Amino acid sequence: MQDKSLYNLNTMGIESALSTNKVLKNTYMLLGITLLFSAVTAGISMSMGLGHGAALVLALVGFGLLFVVNKTADSSKGLIAIFAFTGVMGASIGPMLNYYLAMPGGPALVMQALGATAVVFFGLSAYALTTRKDFSYMGGFLMVGLLVAVVAMVANIFLHIPALSLTISAAVVMIMSGLILFDTSRIINGGETNYIRATVSLYLDIYNLFIHLLHLMSVLSGDD
Repeated sequence: MQDKSLYNLNTMGIESALSTNKVLKNTYMLLGITLLFSAVTAGISMSMGLGHGAALVLALVGFGLLFVVNKTADSSKGLIAIFAFTGVMGASIGPMLNYYLAMPGGPALVMQALGATAVVFFGLSAYALTTRKDFSYMGGFLMVGLLVAVVAMVANIFLHIPALSLTISAAVVMIMSGLILFDTSRIINGGETNYIRATVSLYLDIYNLFIHLLHLMSVLSGDD
């Protein structure tokens, strides 16, 4: 009887591990494809010379599509929704990229921000995957930090304080770094079993990390 119980436990453990590995594999595969798709739509947006007003509209559309993705994530429609979402989000940063690329040394700055984003993401993901630590305890702190950062960003639209803008970007970089650990940990430990939702979470971590690293680097280099 005891041997049978041990066998059942081992079987359940193996099935759980296989399920987790499948979600992880599908997540990283879909994440890579959606990031590439975003890069394509960002390039199209840049070539069209869209203005910042259009970028704002696209960002708002993307915000709406985020709810559609979460609602349809359990069906095949979720794949269509996530490509619509990431495509729109990629297009929304086209004007911002044109702005930075027009600066002296802008192309190098953008490439440095992309490189730094990749290093942070792969480094933190590798750490979470290797140690398999549970970072769920960080969730509450990260959500509060994110809420404070959003409120500060909205306030600074009216205040226009450069030092506050720099502080916000630094805080967002730290928060997104924490969220990469948190979101990866959730996949590894079975807290997130839907690869579409997992992909959206990691996509937003990378997206915001890149934007705020680019802002920080531009300020520190004296170009902004």
